[in-house]
Amino acid sequence: MRTLIWLVAGLLAVVWTGMVALSVELSGWLLNAATGPLPVPTWLAPWVDTEWFAALQVLWMNGAQWLAQWVPGAGGLMEWITPLLWTGWALGLLPLLAFALFLHWLAGRGNPVAALHNAQA
Repeated sequence: MRTLIWLVAGLLAVVWTGMVALSVELSGWLLNAATGPLPVPTWLAPWVDTEWFAALQVLWMNGAQWLAQWVPGAGGLMEWITPLLWTGWALGLLPLLAFALFLHWLAGRGNPVAALHNAQA
């Protein structure tokens, strides 16, 4: 049972790490898009309407220009977004680890009533 608990916790940790890594890469790509319109990636083109994608880029560029008033330049923005995302990753991983440790402890307790009954017999 303990092995299953840690396998599931490890799988969830890998998925969580992949999502954060993808978010970091997507943030970098979108910040590069803020400097000018980028074409739809070829792997994404079959699934995304190009007009919708262009409208999304305009919206993102407007948001990045507004945010650039507070943080100068896209490079400066990426310098604090990446550590912020990885800090969120660590803060998300702590409850997962705590829950896995709790389940590990709970699985190790077994059935104390049966153990007590066997000891008296």
